Amino acid sequence: MAGLLVAMALEASAQGTPPPKNAAATIGNEVISISEVEKSSATELAGLEEQRYRVLDRRLGAMIAEKLLTLEAKKRGVSMEALMHAEVTSKVPAVTGEDVNAFISQNRERLPKGDEADLKVKVADYLHRLQLNQRTEAFVAGLREQTPVQVFLKPPDPVRVSVDSKGGFARGPDDAAVTIVEFTDFQCPFCKNVVPTLKDLVTRYGDKVRWVFRDYPIVGLHPDAPLVHEAARCAGEQGKFWLYHDLAFERAPAATPANLKAYAAEVGVEANAFSQCLDSHKHRAAVAADVETGSKLGVTGTPTFFINGQLLVGNQPLAEFQRVVERELGRTAAAPAPTVNPR
Repeated sequence: MAGLLVAMALEASAQGTPPPKNAAATIGNEVISISEVEKSSATELAGLEEQRYRVLDRRLGAMIAEKLLTLEAKKRGVSMEALMHAEVTSKVPAVTGEDVNAFISQNRERLPKGDEADLKVKVADYLHRLQLNQRTEAFVAGLREQTPVQVFLKPPDPVRVSVDSKGGFARGPDDAAVTIVEFTDFQCPFCKNVVPTLKDLVTRYGDKVRWVFRDYPIVGLHPDAPLVHEAARCAGEQGKFWLYHDLAFERAPAATPANLKAYAAEVGVEANAFSQCLDSHKHRAAVAADVETGSKLGVTGTPTFFINGQLLVGNQPLAEFQRVVERELGRTAAAPAPTVNPR
């Protein structure tokens, strides 16, 4: 009986003991703090905060538009349906057969196979709805200019990861206002597709943007990719990295040693020096070091970007890159966002 009472007392004492301050867990006498967990999850948490903001911003925009349309209909003394007909539906031109044929011709590879007549009907409906949306947006934008609208919803402060932008090959000046560090895989189709977007970005912003290439071949998906990265570095020894970069992506996934040497010849690299470099795997360690760096930064897929330390993942549209770049260009020096060192 005495032993049972002692056991119950010990259990009650254990249950009543408060956890260490800021503790997420304990293992024996070791403590894992909440701040440690947050630090190691910083990029993921930042992504969730950004996603939450986008959902709220999108919904807020829709609510503002609905309110503006309601106020305008009331001002005119008409129903919402009558307002939309007068300002949107009646002002949208009919979709012509030429419009449909042009769209199909320009997007043939992306469109589903099947009955051509049915495809044309669907394309015509899509183009009509697209025009309706564009006209609605233009009308709402006009109403917004005439009505005081203040938006107090603020984007979250971006979490910035400390990324070394000195290594790797780069386009743009060292002192550019915005540095985009890209971890990429030469045999990743998403990486290939984002290259024109990045080129467009560099062209648009000139010396304001610096694009830094870092190796991140994913061997589990693309076993031949590491050798392509080594080859690009070999071409880089002769000042031809970016020419080789563009051609390697253009010809991907062909990546035999013979392919890689042929690409070198096409971009004007001296053949013997390139072959010796490639055959000796001179840059294998450097490629592996980039992969290790990326992994420490939380990179799990390609392409992954750090724009002034802010995480952006995937083949994003130009507008998404511009959104971040414009925010960085307009950022004041008042209060820098927190920087998180890689774990």
